[in-house]
Order: sequence, then C-alpha cells, then structure tokens
Amino acid sequence: MNHKKVFFWAITVALGGFLFGFDTAVISGGEQAIQKQWGLSDAMIGQMVAMALYGTIIGALLGGIPADRWGRKTTLFWIAILYFVSAVGSALAPEIYSLMFFRFIGGLGVGASSVAAPMYISEIAPRENRGQLTAMFQFNIVLGILLAYFSNWLIGGGGGGNWRWMLGVEGFPAAAFIVMILFVPRSPRWLIVKRGLVEEARKVLEIINPDTVEEHLAAIHATNKTEGSGFKEFLSGRFNRPILLAFLVALFNQLSGINSVVYYAPRIFAGTGMGESSALLSSVGIGVVNLIFTMVGLALIDRMGRRFLMYIGSVGYIISLATVSVAFFTGAAENSLLVPLLLFVFIAAHAIGQGAVIWVFISEIFPNEVRSFGNSLGSGTHWIFAALMAGNFPYFAGKFGGGPIFAFFALMMVFQLLFVWKMMPETKGVSLEDLEKQLITGEQR
Repeated sequence: MNHKKVFFWAITVALGGFLFGFDTAVISGGEQAIQKQWGLSDAMIGQMVAMALYGTIIGALLGGIPADRWGRKTTLFWIAILYFVSAVGSALAPEIYSLMFFRFIGGLGVGASSVAAPMYISEIAPRENRGQLTAMFQFNIVLGILLAYFSNWLIGGGGGGNWRWMLGVEGFPAAAFIVMILFVPRSPRWLIVKRGLVEEARKVLEIINPDTVEEHLAAIHATNKTEGSGFKEFLSGRFNRPILLAFLVALFNQLSGINSVVYYAPRIFAGTGMGESSALLSSVGIGVVNLIFTMVGLALIDRMGRRFLMYIGSVGYIISLATVSVAFFTGAAENSLLVPLLLFVFIAAHAIGQGAVIWVFISEIFPNEVRSFGNSLGSGTHWIFAALMAGNFPYFAGKFGGGPIFAFFALMMVFQLLFVWKMMPETKGVSLEDLEKQLITGEQR
C-alpha cells in the first residue's frame, strides 16, 4: 500500500474536520461579549449560537445530494468555500442578524463536511486501517476545537471587538483547505457506482495498493446495483437496520451533552466561580484532554474494535456526568476545581468512545449505492439534536441549574450503554462490501 499517498489524501480531506471543530468551538470565546455588546437576551444568544447548528442540519441532510451527484471531492471543495465566506463575513458582521447569517453559512459547511469527508476517507482506506484513517476526521475536529480555544485565550476576552478576530482567523485554514483539496483524487467507489468510470477508479486503486486492485474492483462490481439505487430505494425497507443504527448512534452522541459543554465551556466554568481568563484557559484544558484521548481512540479503534471503545466511553460518561450533577445539587461545584476536573473526565470518555467511533461507524454501515444518503441521515440526526441541545442550554441552565441537566445527560448514557450491548455490531476489519452482506442480507464472512 502507498501509505504516504493514502495518508495525505485522508489528512487533506480531514481538514474539513479541523474547520468543523474550529467553527464549532470558536464561538464559545465571544458569545458572552456579543451578548453584552448588542444587549441580547439568554434566549437570543442561544439562537445566535444555534444558528450555525441550524445550518449544519440543512448541510447534513442535503450534503449527500451533491456528494452523490457530483462526487465527494467536488462537494468538499465547495464546503471549503463556505467555511471561508463564513469566517470573513462573521468577523465583519455589523449587527446580530448578519452574524447569524454568516454563522448559518459556516454551519452548512460543517454539516456537509460531516457527510462527505468521512465517506470519502472510508472509500479510499484499506479495511485493515479504515478505522484509523476515517477517525482522522475526528482527530482534526478535536484539533480544531483545541486551537479555537487556544486562539480565543491568546486573543483574550471577547470584549472590545476581540470576538471579531476570534471568528475571523478561521479564514486562514479555510483558504488552505480550498487549495489542498484540489490535489486529492475522486473516490474510486463513487467513480464506479455513480459514473461507471472503471479505468479512472483502477488508477486510484493502483496507487492505494496495486496488489489488491482486481479484488476490490470485483467486490465493488458484485455489490453495485445500477437500478433503483436512489433515495426511493434507500427508504424501501432494505436498509432499515443500518438506518436505525445510524440514527441511534448519532442521537446518543448528542444526548451525552457534548456540544453543550463544547459551546458553553467558559459559561459553565464561570458558573463555578472562575474569572473570565481562567474560564477561557480551562476551556483550553478541555481541548487538550479531547486531543490526547482522541489519539488513544485512534490507536485502539482498529485493534480493539468500535464496540470496545463505546463501552469505555459509556461507562466514563455515566460516572462523570452523574458526579457533576451531584456537585451542582450539593453546592460542591461552587468555588472549586471539582466540576472542571469532572468535565475533563467527561471529555476523555467522549474522545475515546463516541468521538472516535461515530463518523467511522456511520460511514461504514451503508452500502456503496446509498452511502451518501445514509451518511446524510446519520449526520442530520446528529446536528438536529445538537441544535436542540445547544440552542436551549442557556435557557435551561438559567432556569434549572446544572444539577438536573447533567442528571438527564447521565441517564441518557445508561441507555447508550444498553444500545452498545444489545444492538451495535462490530465493524472492525470487515470490508465495506462484506459489511453490506452482513447488515443487509444477513450473510456472514
């Protein structure tokens, strides 16, 4: 296998994940200053933050259409354009509604990238390290989150217009993504299944691994259904099992409360008595923990499997979230480092479990013919619930406090643990075509 080439393609496409993470987290440093500058209510600032998430819902639900019609690479190029326009426009926004519009544009890019990028990587990655390469998308997400937090801390508090710099710096990596995506090839599976361009696909497969070209071509042809492979076929009932699996894994990802913590980390820390600078610095700590344990997840995902990581993450979620809830209920959260430390444990559990697994798993379980629709469904579910959670977090936190909210998150993670135990299949080391046989027709290798 040409490791250097495949790794370069994967890391380039995974830059969409970096911008995804940066765009997701960068608003946390400026949302309180924006609220003060324009005199916004808690409900309004929640909607401003959630506006990007509303964009992700549309981007995720519709992102499979251009990825299916024009290809993963072309879609990723236009996603990079959306990121760039969003960053520059947000930095220059003259009032709240313009800011919300450009945040929405960035959200479209985030949602579409969560469909197209993992799908592309899974389709060019050899099965023996597909988990690691696809999880590079998640690694770049957490790297983007960390650098967003660090950038916010370096720039300082969001007051005095600093929030504009916080949002604008995203334009630099977005410009780099626009250029780099031009140097990756089109997906060989898309070329065959959607365009019938076998020779172009063969050239890409020869670069990946010349020893397995004929084997891969035969497998793709064997599972290629040229008729009835559109959206109607996706909803025909044949794919009910992977649809349910994608829906549930995405649902539980957000019911953990992960995006509420990522978006509102400085606000949560400030609620424990920290000053603004300390709250921003503690947010950097969340980014560091996220990055470290994502790397652990990457190291284990193709060795121990997806279910093993989900078991670890689920148990870690339950312990950390339940303890945070108790701390808020008893008053132990005030003027102490207990909640920040417990949230570090929560982030570690997410990074090694759901964070490492979700995009890999969703991109693996659907057949070649409907993968774009399946990824859109999984990503769309993720972002619908992300918008609901993040958009309403300030209101519920203000009304009920942290205790009931974190208790709810902990209970949901008990249900996730049951899902992993009873329903989730292991996809480690199985080719995409063999997974189709297992999940759709019930055949075993």
